[in-house]
Amino acid sequence: MSNAMHIVLDDTAMTAAGQGNILASRLIHRAHAEPGWFLYAPACALVEADRARPGTAEHLAALPGITVLDLDLSAALALARQETWAAAHSQFAAQPTPDRPDGAIIATTSPKRWEGEPVRVLDLST
Repeated sequence: MSNAMHIVLDDTAMTAAGQGNILASRLIHRAHAEPGWFLYAPACALVEADRARPGTAEHLAALPGITVLDLDLSAALALARQETWAAAHSQFAAQPTPDRPDGAIIATTSPKRWEGEPVRVLDLST
């Protein structure tokens, strides 16, 4: 187990960040200022967040503490398993990888969306 914190923002968390959600803002600050904190924005979730709140994608992509995850072949093949591309790419990004052997936590303002899914969730709605 690593001491690093790997957090994937789903589309709801990205939209909330753009609306001034204090918990999302704290995550963004930590990813920028503290070693061992990593924040990821899956491209498909970024697109969905920008549809919900125009300007979100450009704003988040410009922040130094956020890594935008491209839609590669492995992620594209996983998309068919979910209702939306945003959820599918977020869930795929949270799975364990060689760089993130423990996987990542999905930050969301809609935790019910993730019930029954094999992911850890950080509720930003409170």
